[in-house]
Amino acid sequence: MTARSGEPFDPERAASAIRAHLATTVPSTGPTADEGESATGEWAMTRGEGFLLFPLWESEALTGVYGRAWNEAEAAAEAHLAALTAELDRRWGTHRTVPLRIPLFRSRRGAHLPEPFRTLSAKDCHGDLTVWGPIPAEDPKTASRWIAVSLNQSDGDAPMIITALISARPITEPADPG
Repeated sequence: MTARSGEPFDPERAASAIRAHLATTVPSTGPTADEGESATGEWAMTRGEGFLLFPLWESEALTGVYGRAWNEAEAAAEAHLAALTAELDRRWGTHRTVPLRIPLFRSRRGAHLPEPFRTLSAKDCHGDLTVWGPIPAEDPKTASRWIAVSLNQSDGDAPMIITALISARPITEPADPG
């Protein structure tokens, strides 16, 4: 579960959360570390070398949901991502997509993944990334950033989660070493 569990989806709130985190310091070095919600301990953010990863929305758990009801839940989650993408396109221009098929297969083979892909894989965030950037910093002392959002689900019963990734480096699909 995430710190966004139980909240209704609002694309403007999600976009505002991303904009607020753009002003947050992105670690330049150090280990990757999760941060929990102070009251519940639920996942609120992961900070790692050159990136921040955080949830924007979480659906209800899909335990016992099958067939038409599951398809409707998936369609609703995809519509939420589309609404957020449209909102961010208005702000930052046309997005591009970074598929995660190569990082997913590399992680399953036990191959080394660079950050932030290692953390995305560890968090079961395997949805393709919708990416904008570089985004000029509002504060002239801060470097440009790259933003990505994705829709993820760790397994068929787990909630669907929309996450945001803010990176100090370009977000591109890592090359397949094989």
